[in-house]
Amino acid sequence: MDIYVILKQTFDTEEKIIIEDGQVTEDGVQYVINPYDEYAVEEAIQKREELGGNVFVIAVGPERTSESLRTALAMGADEAILIADERICSDENTVSKVLASYLGSQKVDLILGGYFSVDNGAGQVAIRLAQLLDIPHVGSITKLDIRDDKAIADRDAEGDLEQVEVTLPAVFTAQQGLNEPRYPSLPGIMKAKRKPFKQLTLDDLDIDETELAPKTERIALSLPPQKEAGQILKGDTAEQVKEIVEKLRHETKLL
Repeated sequence: MDIYVILKQTFDTEEKIIIEDGQVTEDGVQYVINPYDEYAVEEAIQKREELGGNVFVIAVGPERTSESLRTALAMGADEAILIADERICSDENTVSKVLASYLGSQKVDLILGGYFSVDNGAGQVAIRLAQLLDIPHVGSITKLDIRDDKAIADRDAEGDLEQVEVTLPAVFTAQQGLNEPRYPSLPGIMKAKRKPFKQLTLDDLDIDETELAPKTERIALSLPPQKEAGQILKGDTAEQVKEIVEKLRHETKLL
């Protein structure tokens, strides 16, 4: 079974976000595998251990993304593919088309990814990829069973549980609770250095650059306003209500 994991590198969730000139500064920032993608990597490894085959991790992003791909190799993935090209923007439409261009030419039995990325939170890439490859998609899964050419998945449905059966190949996105991702071991880290790592650009893919026009554009980026100290309102209930209404009307402009 050939299992592919679509992976994204994101800020460490403990990092402090600093914005300069309308952009998030990357100076001295620690990057990690997108936390939801870690569940996808772990699930792919478990399925390979159960059914045999190979696990490929693939990412579209800058050169630094290779660090996260090597971490996935150290966890147990067999091969990594990085598609890095300055002509590729971070728009979800663009990324999904680049992934589809590569994966459409490969033998694929199963594709796994994270439910969404913790930086953009859009959750679009896997859905768009499934549509472009014309294969089923099941999102936010908490359990996955493979039986011959079919997959049965439990998915989190807004706090409820839904069970879905689809024919492979298919795309699944991992929700928290699917598994417990393993830590890379020292032997795993050493082995990762010898595993295949393929680096590609747009020139290596059968895709026209004109197809990669972004569908979204960031107009502005700013941090939320700094919290002000709380206030204790004095007087009886009627006076407090009157003061709250005045503040909402004149200070916060909410009324």
